[in-house]
Amino acid sequence: MNWLLLLPLAILALWAASALAERRRRPMDDTARADAPGQFARLASGLTHYRWDGPTRGPVAVCIHGLTTGSQGWDPVAGNLAMMGFRVLRYDLYGRGLSDRPGGDQDRAFFLTQLRELLADQGLRDGLMLVGYSMGGSIAAAFAAEAPEKVDRIILLAPAGLGHTPDRGAEFCRRVPVLGDWLFRLFGARQVAEARFRGYLPAVLSSRRHMLTEDMAPEHRIIAQQGIPVLAVWGEKDAAIPLTAVGRLAQINPAAWQVELPGATHALPVTHPGEIHAAVQEFLREI
Repeated sequence: MNWLLLLPLAILALWAASALAERRRRPMDDTARADAPGQFARLASGLTHYRWDGPTRGPVAVCIHGLTTGSQGWDPVAGNLAMMGFRVLRYDLYGRGLSDRPGGDQDRAFFLTQLRELLADQGLRDGLMLVGYSMGGSIAAAFAAEAPEKVDRIILLAPAGLGHTPDRGAEFCRRVPVLGDWLFRLFGARQVAEARFRGYLPAVLSSRRHMLTEDMAPEHRIIAQQGIPVLAVWGEKDAAIPLTAVGRLAQINPAAWQVELPGATHALPVTHPGEIHAAVQEFLREI
């Protein structure tokens, strides 16, 4: 009986400790942004950090990063796209990089609203090439399915939404409230340098609980029906996205170009930018 009485108190203590630890982290404010490259757009839910690479004129490529990496992770790929003549727009999803940390569920609507508002802020209406990595691939697919008239082509790098290999610890944190929050903040803070900023770990956990639980097969069917050209690049040794996703995309969209990079892990935008560049060049020549 005593244990039954103590359990709620223990859960409350864990929640309080987690909240206190989060409050002690550095805020994402003007001081943290003092030397930021790029610019900031004031959108409905807060500031979004963005950056343009490449020429002042040319086709536009919009790069959407993954669950934990900010827009700086696009450096190698963005540089190659810029050399190909693309004007490259990359930005930090809310809760990452130098963007604000608004509350709320980080689900499809949350991320699509940010992307939609940023495109409007930059005066971009159509003719877009979306480049999505991991969770950014899900966001790109969702946007293209919602507004196919704005998208000319899609590049997907190890995209989420067609199957994943769950990490047991992360899955426990995703499924179990309070205790999962506490554990995620405890161990996540030790693994990711960006966790020193307030709001980052709650954002990542919220995305795991919402955006990354979505099956994007219906969106890929719409993309196929609309005839939007798709290139998907996968890593042979990706421990997060299984290669079964290759077959699933082939069934949904037989016209999609698919490339498997030997030896590549989930970090392929950083480790294999040259191979990605070659795949994109061939894709653009053939479509």
